[in-house]
Amino acid sequence: MDMTLMQPDLSLLTWISLGCFAFLAGFVDAGAGGGGLIQLPALLIQFPSLPIATLFGTNKIAALSGTTVAAYQYSKRIRYNYLLLAIISFAAFGASYCGAKVVSLLNANALKPIVLIILILIAIYTYLKKDLGSVRTKQLPSTTQGIYGALIGAVVGFYDGFFGPGTGSFLVLGFVVILGFEFVTASAYAKVVNCMTNLSALFVFVRQGNYLLPVALLMAVSNVAGNITGSRLALSKGNRYVRIMFLLIILLMIARYGYDIFRQYAG
Repeated sequence: MDMTLMQPDLSLLTWISLGCFAFLAGFVDAGAGGGGLIQLPALLIQFPSLPIATLFGTNKIAALSGTTVAAYQYSKRIRYNYLLLAIISFAAFGASYCGAKVVSLLNANALKPIVLIILILIAIYTYLKKDLGSVRTKQLPSTTQGIYGALIGAVVGFYDGFFGPGTGSFLVLGFVVILGFEFVTASAYAKVVNCMTNLSALFVFVRQGNYLLPVALLMAVSNVAGNITGSRLALSKGNRYVRIMFLLIILLMIARYGYDIFRQYAG
């Protein structure tokens, strides 16, 4: 069945609720990533009987729209190294596509405990290192920067295709810790790369007809509004604000994965 032809029979309150969650997801995502932790669960709750792929496709349309606008907002204030950005984006695009293909062959739930441990370590490290991302800490040679950037793009891109939630946050962390960027610059780069990983996965979903067009359009508009608001606030408030947002998103991800693992083994 072509899911794009479905017209969900939803109440006005439900439409408003989906729009509000999409706005909040865009707002959070613009600063530190992790908008999928808000937007995707909203879709899962509202449409529990629909195929997961359909909800993923709907979520990706909204997420791509908002992230693209946020990337443009950052580009007006942040000077990109376009060669480095292209290298990272290309690696992330290909890896995300591979991750989406591999997810059908492996049990993603089996890897969730590993991801949870990594998230806990990230939270501890970020909290203890108070100056993390406050200023640029490294000036790597161009070749080294390209290699490290490609590795970040490949690893996080594969994660986005395979798991998904928090991709932007992992990109931000990689750019801060490995490339030495400060948080605002890292967020700017993460938005562009996240656009590529979303676009890669979206190719698969659109070709399969796995998306709800009316819902996707509503959430896209709301997500764009949230991203515009969030990116402007991040640029005005600076690195300390983005660091706090980053920590909150990591804690939310820990709670999400912890709950998933508990439910998996308790059930």
